[in-house]
Amino acid sequence: MGLSAAELFDELGKDYEKAFAGFAAQREELDWLLTELPGHARVLDVGSGTGRPTAELLTAAGHDVTGVDVSPRMVEIAREQVPAAHFEVADLRTLAYPAGTWNAVIAFYPLLQLTRAEIDAALARFADWLTPGGVFLMATVPADIEGIEIEFLGQPVAGVSSYPVEVFRDRLTALGLEVVRDRVVEFQPNHMTASPEQDLFMAARKP
Repeated sequence: MGLSAAELFDELGKDYEKAFAGFAAQREELDWLLTELPGHARVLDVGSGTGRPTAELLTAAGHDVTGVDVSPRMVEIAREQVPAAHFEVADLRTLAYPAGTWNAVIAFYPLLQLTRAEIDAALARFADWLTPGGVFLMATVPADIEGIEIEFLGQPVAGVSSYPVEVFRDRLTALGLEVVRDRVVEFQPNHMTASPEQDLFMAARKP
């Protein structure tokens, strides 16, 4: 039986950070985001993992970062590694913030272990939480799949869902956001069981 998101990332811990440490495209997207943010921006990092590289880079640039992750182990590691940010254990499906709370919402891969209905609901909430001019930046593995089981870094993973690139673009546009950046890159995680993967980065701005 495949692991839930909390079980998976509790199990992986620092191994996840090591596997993706060489992912240059992720850092390039964060570098781009830094050019778009106002000073001392309020940033929500959904699926914040070990805090690296996202929260670490953004706090170093002077931004106010809150990270949320469903894995207690990941939150523990992040608090140790990036003390300048605030981290809490939370399930993105039940997160709630007032409209216009965040200058940016980042979601690097937390949508993969949701149903498609939950992905749609999460995107709608992310859009609502942005300030005018705020940016949503996401990463996922684009594919026409729902509820499948895969192996990830040697672990069985349950309930994996996604959409093709054009569907994500349409979903964000329908929410009133302007897609300003997207690309698909191939990356080989540094792990003996990993295969090359296609990764989508997409950014959208709230008018």
